Amino acid sequence: MDYKYSGEVVSIRGSVVDVRFAEEIPPLLSIMSSGGEKAVQLEIADHLDMTTVRAIAMTPTGGLARGDVVYCDGEPLSTPVGEKLLGRVLNVFGEPVDGRDLPADLEFRSIHNQPMKLSQRVVSEEIFTTGIKVVDLLMPLEKGGKAGLFGGAGVGKTVLITELINNMVGAHSGTSIFCGIGERCREGEELYREMGEAGVLDNTVMVFGQMNEPPGARFRTGHTALTIAEYFRDELEKDVLLLIDNIFRFIQAGMELSGLLGRLPSRMGYQPTLGSDLAELQERISSSRTGAITSIQAVYVPADDLTDPAATHTFSHLSSSVVLSRKRAGEGFYPAVDPLESRSMMLSPAIVGQLHYDVAREVRRTLAQYEDLKDIIAMLGLEELSREDRKIVSRARRLERFMTQPFNTTKHFTGMDGRIVSLEDTVRGCERILNDEFPDASERDFYMIGSIEEVG
Repeated sequence: MDYKYSGEVVSIRGSVVDVRFAEEIPPLLSIMSSGGEKAVQLEIADHLDMTTVRAIAMTPTGGLARGDVVYCDGEPLSTPVGEKLLGRVLNVFGEPVDGRDLPADLEFRSIHNQPMKLSQRVVSEEIFTTGIKVVDLLMPLEKGGKAGLFGGAGVGKTVLITELINNMVGAHSGTSIFCGIGERCREGEELYREMGEAGVLDNTVMVFGQMNEPPGARFRTGHTALTIAEYFRDELEKDVLLLIDNIFRFIQAGMELSGLLGRLPSRMGYQPTLGSDLAELQERISSSRTGAITSIQAVYVPADDLTDPAATHTFSHLSSSVVLSRKRAGEGFYPAVDPLESRSMMLSPAIVGQLHYDVAREVRRTLAQYEDLKDIIAMLGLEELSREDRKIVSRARRLERFMTQPFNTTKHFTGMDGRIVSLEDTVRGCERILNDEFPDASERDFYMIGSIEEVG
């Protein structure tokens, strides 16, 4: 095959490779290959001078040497798209990693697309019910919007994502794209198996850039998944559910690349282009008149610090933020959602209705009052509170327990059957607890149940 450009490797530093061309240099973002049979793939990140480019390795650089010939046709990285990808697992290049060959007649598209024009976008005022009580009541997700699951290590982000897949993909009539960025290979394999057993794999495309891959591959995995999602939205006019685990690993890959490229770090070591890198990805997640991309993203929070630049930049793109708390996980409240830190732009009477809005506001107010009273209870005991305050504490403790829920995806750990609770049942249950309708029931009766009818 004749290539438009050919050059030679002049230096290799880890994942950064400098290539010199004798004549013209290829454009930025072009893919170069070296080592025969496309063994090493490189993406051009910088033009250093009139003859030299600096590239990021998308595959391991082992075996590459100075003086090796590099070929390039001037085209950016492209991925296959289309319905024939459903049920398949791909890598950042759109190559199958599930041991089966791809069909021969697939269409390929560049992963570097522009976001949809503002004039073509639509904003829906419809909520996306998940069957998870605390999420549907206090931080409802927007159909065609972006929701983030924030939390430190081990508080249940991936468990919550897999439960959302279990609850929503079955009931969701569109297509699902799962994008695994920099997560464990074990989790990816388990998810693939679970989705096959649940019978939802045939309606899902999975794209993985695992933590053992170079930062270049991890940084572009989200773009590959988004290109596939955009095809389903624009060409096939379908609603798409895009699940990303984990957005922080995308930011982390960008930070690694920034350091390798010699850019001066910004606050806390992050790349100076953090805001634009994230916006480039997030702004492509949008809805048109013919289809919607609804995105749910896990966001790892380093050291549980919600003021970390990675977390604060991600917050600004989301319509709903579900914050998971280590303290609540330690108290045995699962899902470990912090109802006072989490928020949603959809929680307004015009969207969810007056009853839902009033109940959610009263639940949050009751829980906030209980939080304020905890110091007094710790010092003086519950008996020293006024009668009204004792009632607030009783309601809040019952609400906290009612907001817990057994998951289908954790049944093999807990031995408890999962529950999917409708929004109406959730609102009615919380309203009845706020009205003190269960004077004889103990707090334990509200723990790990589905609808309020299960209270003994």
